[in-house]
Amino acid sequence: MALTLLPEGAEVFTASSVTVEAIGLTKAIEESGRYIATRPQLIAMDPATQMSEMRRLGAAPEWVVGSVHALTLDGDLVIASASGSQLASMAYGAQHVLFVIGAQKIVPDLVTAMRRIRDYSLPLEDARARKAYAMGSAVHNVLTLHGDFEEGRIHVLLLDEPLGY
Repeated sequence: MALTLLPEGAEVFTASSVTVEAIGLTKAIEESGRYIATRPQLIAMDPATQMSEMRRLGAAPEWVVGSVHALTLDGDLVIASASGSQLASMAYGAQHVLFVIGAQKIVPDLVTAMRRIRDYSLPLEDARARKAYAMGSAVHNVLTLHGDFEEGRIHVLLLDEPLGY
């Protein structure tokens, strides 16, 4: 279903997401040749000399695909990040945003969303980051989307299974 939303040839930034990885979407976007995948471009760049270019590339893609850490019953989408690298595109920069959300991420309210991030998501992400990058994670940035000024820009696919954290 997610791939049917992405037009062939679209520029797509895949934000780091265990959920998106779990359903094979990252691989499909980055390896199919059907899209202009920006994450491989970013990985190939040198942060010491190309950080400004990296920020611009990640901040305003045509599409950003990722997930959230919590979805409240009122419809608030809550995303936590150590670096904040994906948040600019989700909040404003991307023309289109696609969130793929596991059903277990639904929480009653914003207080519970923040508790879920701190007590559940962060420890799991910290362990993943230590294994993948030999460094831990932290919550330095939190984005809460209560809607969007541009109708139809944000797309949500709610999966009826527990994927990601």
